[in-house]
Amino acid sequence: MKPTDIQIISEEMAIKWENGDESFVSLAKLRKACPCAGCKGEMDVMGKLYKGPDRKYKLSSFRIQHIKYVGGYAIQPMWEDGHNTGLYTYDYLRAVANSPDQE
Repeated sequence: MKPTDIQIISEEMAIKWENGDESFVSLAKLRKACPCAGCKGEMDVMGKLYKGPDRKYKLSSFRIQHIKYVGGYAIQPMWEDGHNTGLYTYDYLRAVANSPDQE
């Protein structure tokens, strides 16, 4: 399911989905769920997870400069601290938005 509108409101992302549902997710939660290889790591062919050091977040880590739409399947937030490699598929974005808060 695709979003029809995405807005940043203060410290949250508001998402309106094509079925009329709305989701609200904090930018901190969204950033901490970044799916890129630098944040989550990546598996080699043997199944071993390679991951860099844990990220040190600062205030600018939780602010979005702008959002780039990628194809018809994902968004790519450009965070104020320069991080921009996370592709959030629409399914993943909805799953993060609907998951219980664990901040």
